[in-house]
This record gives sequence, structure tokens and C-alpha cells, in this order.
Amino acid sequence: CRKCLNRIKKTQHLNAYITVTEERALEQAQQSESRLLQGVPKGPLDGIPFAIKDNFCTENIRTTCASRMLKDYTPPYNATVVQKLLEQGAVLVGKTNMDEFAMGAGSTDGAFGPVKNPWSYAAPYREQTGEDPDSDWVIAGGSSGGSAAAVASLTSYLALGSDTGGSTRNPGALCGVVALKPTYGLLSRHGLIPLVNSMDVPGIMTRSVNDAAVILGVLQGLDVRDSTTVPAPSSLTEFPEDFDVRNICVGIPKEYHAPGLSDETLAQWSHVADLFEKAGARVEQVSLPHTQYSIVCYHVLCHAEVASNMARFDGLEYGHRSKMDSSTEVMYASTRHEGFNDVVRGRILSGNYFLLKQNYQHYFVKAQKVRRLIANDFHHVFNSGVDVLLTPTTLTDAARYRDFTQEDNRTRSAQEDVFTQPANMAGLPAVSVPTALSRRGLPIGLQLLAPALQDKKLLCVAQWIEQRVGFPSVSDCEDLGMTKQEQTGAA
Repeated sequence: CRKCLNRIKKTQHLNAYITVTEERALEQAQQSESRLLQGVPKGPLDGIPFAIKDNFCTENIRTTCASRMLKDYTPPYNATVVQKLLEQGAVLVGKTNMDEFAMGAGSTDGAFGPVKNPWSYAAPYREQTGEDPDSDWVIAGGSSGGSAAAVASLTSYLALGSDTGGSTRNPGALCGVVALKPTYGLLSRHGLIPLVNSMDVPGIMTRSVNDAAVILGVLQGLDVRDSTTVPAPSSLTEFPEDFDVRNICVGIPKEYHAPGLSDETLAQWSHVADLFEKAGARVEQVSLPHTQYSIVCYHVLCHAEVASNMARFDGLEYGHRSKMDSSTEVMYASTRHEGFNDVVRGRILSGNYFLLKQNYQHYFVKAQKVRRLIANDFHHVFNSGVDVLLTPTTLTDAARYRDFTQEDNRTRSAQEDVFTQPANMAGLPAVSVPTALSRRGLPIGLQLLAPALQDKKLLCVAQWIEQRVGFPSVSDCEDLGMTKQEQTGAA
């Protein structure tokens, strides 16, 4: 725990954390050490330092959603997933930075400034660019960029993000960590400040697939406080000894050859598909015909639900309240103008437009119908004998901050979420696994998708890939003051 806290101080330039809970963490670590010395640990996570995206409620620890609206908000309770980790004896080291209210694809739009990708400071990237990383750094991805940067920079062993359209897998791929979006309903959303209730899932970020499986085993299951949760399937903590890739059929969706896909990402996609084929797995091209409509459909549904969810931030019950109070309407309007950034305000406006009486059928209802067609595409493919789908996670490796911010948030989100949001629309489990470094020395990730509640099979296949690609840790490329022993002592 002390090493993680010291490392947070050393890597402050990454801006991965909004709040660091040092005193509380050391207290929890002390209690954990006593239990371990007595031989009565609470579980496999006892004493393991973890970080939480700052849109999960944490009791008596401020929870900001990286917004001025909630900059002083302190929840009176823990989110269910946070509570489960604490009950296991895991040690909370801090709350991580993000895009404001999780709306974005780069973790560049929060009220606490942008998150920097740890790989910006690693030797492979520095040698390629030859420039000072402080002026030429690359983004961490969004909207859970702080959580991905925390795990990649070794300041925590695991971190939770939220995944609405790829917000865990996108930064996971760009920061070179394993990022799991479980089946919708497998993890409780209670205490996760909502973005899109019908798509939000707590996401898990770790440095290995096995770690992700352990965390999933701890967090999954019914929660009386969240009516969308489902009973957990059989235990996920142990991978089967007899996993045989020759029994697996891997689908390659032809529609994922999207415009803007980089040559290097395409090469990695082909390389891993070849690995499967050489090992005896069946690899088939499949079609998901409604993929092209998915991103537009996602935007309509996302903005509509955002408009509904953001109505609670009105300056009356909690959060920021404007000093302009000549009338309730003026206070209400100025509170929201001062508390939200342009991105959030823009989504609220377009969401309310889609929900107007004269537009409701034309936009919202139509988008719901298209969402059903997208879910059916996956259903047909998985029913045809395909076990998992292999796709890219992102179009390219991480963009430089100065290039990324040239375009508006809406355009960037459409580009960055193109491969990830269909899984959220259909409620399917998906995982991003880092596979290689690009020519620029930055991580490239590939995504696997599986049928609902087949998270265990998904992770087995992901682990098979992980074992064969030999992806380096950021610590192998850059010694930031840790010994080899410390680097390899992962959960």
C-alpha cells in the first residue's frame, strides 16, 4: 500500500487521481496486515490496493464525477461494488479522474484537467518521438482514463471504471491493460451515478486476465438495491484446467473493417486470428449487418437518457447552487450553466430535442427498434455456432492530446466508440486485451465479445491470447523507481 501511495506521488503529472485517500488506505492496510499475520484473511483481495472511478459513490469520500456540479459532494453510502471490495479487505487508495459525468472518449473534458497516458513517458514512445513527453503526451482514452492510467502506471493493482459505450475498454486498450465489461446486470449499478441506465455496467481494469476473473467472481451477483441485476452463474474465480482452444469457433465480423482503422491495428487483428487458426480453432468471417447504424442509434439513446438523468442536478437537493437566485427559474438555469461543461449541456439539449412530443417516435422509438436489430445480429451469429467474436477495440493507438482536442467531443466519441458500443446496446460481455506496441511505442488492444452470461468463456479465450502475445508492462519499458520484484508482485 505504501509503495502504491508513493508511486501516486511520483506519477502526479499523469493527473490520474482526483482524490487520494492516503490516511484511510494506510489504516485499512494495517488492519489487513494484522489479519494476514493471524492467518485469517477475508479473501483473495485482502490487502490489495485498488482505485475507483470518481462516479462511484464512496461513503464520506467526495465523489465529483469530474464536474463543478458535484465538486463538494460527499455521499453517505458506498456503491455496492465498492462495498464488496472493502468487505474483501481490499484497500482503497483513491478516486480516479475521468471525463465530466463520463461523457467523452479521451478523459480530456473533466473539471480537474486531462489524464496523461503513462506510455507517453515510457522509453518506446520517447525514443520514437524524440520530443519532451510533457509537451507531446498522448491521451489515456475515455471516459475511465484515470482508472486505466492508475493500473498501467502501477499505482493500483485493479481499478473500477464505468462502461456505457466502451468507457472501460477504450482507455484499457490505449493504456495497455486488461479491461472487462461484464454482461449487463451481472454487476450491480447501485451507487454508480448513472449516465445511460439501460447500458451502464461497472467495468474492471487489471494487469492480467486472471486478476479480472478474480474481481468478477467477487463483484458479480444479485443486489436487492438494483432491480436489473441477475443471479451469478457458477464461480468465475477458477479457470478450467482443460480449456482447449480447438473447441472454440472465433467469428471475425466483416463490418468492423471500419474507415480510419490503422494498418497496425488491422495487422494485429489478422495476427491474432492466425494464432487461433494455427492452434486449431475454427475462424469464420461473420456478418453483423446493422453495425453501420449502431453509433448513430447509440447517440440518440445516450443523449435521451442523459437528458433524463441530468434533470436531478438542479441546485435544490445537492451539488452546486448558483448565487443568482432572483427566481427559481433563474437559479435553476444558472446553476446548470455554471455546473456543467459544454459537452454535458450539449447532450442535455440534444436529448431533450429527441424526446420532444413531435420527435419522440421519429428519433427515440426508432432508435430503440434499431437497437433490437443490433442485438438480434449478435443473437443470430452466436446461435450459428460462433463462441466469441474478435474485433479491434479502437481504430488506432492513442492520439496526441493536441491532435485529439482539434475535433469536437461528439466527433471524437463517434470515432472512439465505433467498435465498443454495440456490446453495450446488446448487453453482452466484452473484454479488451493488449496485444502489442505500435511503431510509435504505444499499446494496441483487441476486443473479444461473447453471448450474455458467458463471461467465463470470454475470459478463458482472453487469457489464451494474453499468454501468446507476451505484451510488456509499462514497467518493462520504463523504470519509474521500482525494482523488478515490486513490478512483478501483481495480484
